Amino acid sequence: MRPRLSIEGGAVRLEGPLLFVRRTLEAGLNEAVEVSGSDGRSRLGRIAALDEQHMTIEVLESPDGLALADTVLRLRGAPLEFALGPGILGRVFNGIGEPVDGGPPLPARVLQPIDGLPVNPVERALPRDFIETGISAIDLMNSLVRGQKLPLFSCGGLPHDRIAVDIATHARLRGGSDDFAIVFAGIGVPFDSADFFRRSLEKSGALARTALFLNLASDSSTQRLLTPRFALTAAEYLAFEEGRHVLVILTDMTNYCEALREVSSSKGEVPGRKGFPGYLYSDLAQLYERAGCLRGRAGTLTQLPILTMPSDDIGHPVPDLTGYITEGQIVLSRDLDRLGIHPPVDVLPSLSRLMKDGIGGGYTHADHPALANQLYAAYARAVQARVLSSVVGDDGMTPVDRSYLAFGRAFERELLHQAAARTLEASMETGWRLLAGLPEGELTRLSDAQIAAHLRGRR
Repeated sequence: MRPRLSIEGGAVRLEGPLLFVRRTLEAGLNEAVEVSGSDGRSRLGRIAALDEQHMTIEVLESPDGLALADTVLRLRGAPLEFALGPGILGRVFNGIGEPVDGGPPLPARVLQPIDGLPVNPVERALPRDFIETGISAIDLMNSLVRGQKLPLFSCGGLPHDRIAVDIATHARLRGGSDDFAIVFAGIGVPFDSADFFRRSLEKSGALARTALFLNLASDSSTQRLLTPRFALTAAEYLAFEEGRHVLVILTDMTNYCEALREVSSSKGEVPGRKGFPGYLYSDLAQLYERAGCLRGRAGTLTQLPILTMPSDDIGHPVPDLTGYITEGQIVLSRDLDRLGIHPPVDVLPSLSRLMKDGIGGGYTHADHPALANQLYAAYARAVQARVLSSVVGDDGMTPVDRSYLAFGRAFERELLHQAAARTLEASMETGWRLLAGLPEGELTRLSDAQIAAHLRGRR
């Protein structure tokens, strides 16, 4: 760490939350700085860009009151760090890790750089073991595994905030382990959404096992870029220092990406697709790749980033690049939402690539994989039958096709829709009951033993 250095009167331009300063001293990229003006108030910032003559400072708090002539910069000689220690769970922070719940400051046990430390790929372990979310469409058909990064793709107006709170409230490990924790980050959210998150977690009691970070839509775009980094740094501390299994919920990552576009434009960088910077992929990867399991460490870090697809376009750069980095996707459907299905998860385009490593014998139930495969196949056939029905009508369909139509309606009404959280066992029971309505010859993904054990007594 360098000694602290000061620059006085070197500011040449202030553009939104970006301060452009003449470079008169050696400084490092991402180095933390303190910015103060004639009002005497110190504001946290960091160096976002450097060239031979100038440096660009991201001011993380309101720049109101700063005047170029009397602005003073104090370089800390180190990157931004988060002081972490016992007692982080049950606390509420703003987007840059400052407590906003009226409680005492955190006891600082360690200082962690918010950009994380590089992990040797050889030290990574294969994600395994099941996390129960309480949502049947996820637990039964797109299972979440410890150490996985599994995004949720939503659309404007869909109830992803409610789903995020439901998962934060009901997610648990199999066996009732108490070393499970939630890190919940609201990124660029309106005040009413932030209030909903906080009140819901308090009411359910889930806040006691949660570290809640809230970056409001009224906060600066530069602060928005740091909120997931502070949240993930807290999660890494809980996972790899305290040995907990941590689920990180980040909502809404589209707000993060739009803030990145805004800051990039202010820096004068060449825009890429839809105005986003060319490094959007690598920037997102720096966040998502902080999930995982490490050899020799008891804890794990699992990510569930939530994003809204602009214009419902899954090919938009934000969901498109997110899909390349992560290990699947949970897709919400506007059509299911119109039918009153909650949560409106469309299971056909949804996928969990690591599901096979965390379910089955020794993890959930030996028949879980076969049941999920059969439900997928039957629902896909039901969707095809609906298309056929719209052309020829129900009277022109075979009895088998009509049984699939009935299955599709029941699948959406009884399995996808749920008024309360379900255990995996309850979800599987519902799945078996629905399959009992199909002809036995159609159940090609199940063995004879599975049909005999779970279905023949129901017919």
